[in-house]
Amino acid sequence: MSARSFLDTNVLVYTDDADAPAKRAVALDLIEQSLRDRVGVISTQVLQEYFVAATRKLGVNAVTARRKIELLSRLDLVPIGLAEILAAVDLHRLHEISFWDALIVRAALESGCQVLFSEDLQHGRRFDALEVVDPFR
Repeated sequence: MSARSFLDTNVLVYTDDADAPAKRAVALDLIEQSLRDRVGVISTQVLQEYFVAATRKLGVNAVTARRKIELLSRLDLVPIGLAEILAAVDLHRLHEISFWDALIVRAALESGCQVLFSEDLQHGRRFDALEVVDPFR
């Protein structure tokens, strides 16, 4: 992996999903490669969503989820502020995607990513120079 790549929340969540072993393996490999090659990007939104999904849906202990957030913060981290929120509103209106997906796309674009790893957006869809890739296909 050499292209700067944004990891959507579902990639992080699958690392804890024992009920989806194939997706778990893919997600763990993606994160490992992203850290090793120093090309992985996430946003503060992704970390927040990960914590909620991991603790509520998968029953991950809050202390464990917090420690994982600390480890994941070694990826390039995009903070979400007012400018990103307003730009996401515009993306939402222009591309007719959910606001939350638009915020992910905005963070990926802002950080210069060429790839957005996500199963939530259409595989192969492009947003300018950013291509959506579903790693679980």
